[in-house]
Amino acid sequence: MTIKYKIIAKYIKDLIFKIPDPKTFFLLSKNISNYKIQIDIKSNQFRDKIIEVETCLSLKPIQNNFKEITTKIIHSTIVELDKNIKDKESLEEIILIKVPSEIYQEIRSSFIFLFEKSGFKDIKIDEKVDFKLLHKQRKIQ
Repeated sequence: MTIKYKIIAKYIKDLIFKIPDPKTFFLLSKNISNYKIQIDIKSNQFRDKIIEVETCLSLKPIQNNFKEITTKIIHSTIVELDKNIKDKESLEEIILIKVPSEIYQEIRSSFIFLFEKSGFKDIKIDEKVDFKLLHKQRKIQ
């Protein structure tokens, strides 16, 4: 059975891009590989059979000895669900796998654009994310 849903709107809901000082900028440009991308996904009921899926991308230091920059983009996707979706598993699959997989390239492009316009040419953000695998790993934890 194919899970039916339709994306009816999407937009950048929130954006934070803060590099506190020149020293942090230069340290970051030399040590960008010491940061990793973190992905968080939340959902909110908007109306009956309409939900908002928030996909958040942020950059976090791998070790605590790095001065932290604040970079976060929250992408909101408004999704209309098929009236036949009743079970939790189908809903989870839409929210945590299907929608993020569909919008990831868009949010990734926006994030990379911000870094490039701020002077970081070597920012590496995975081109593809296996949201199905991510979901399985989170369930295990």
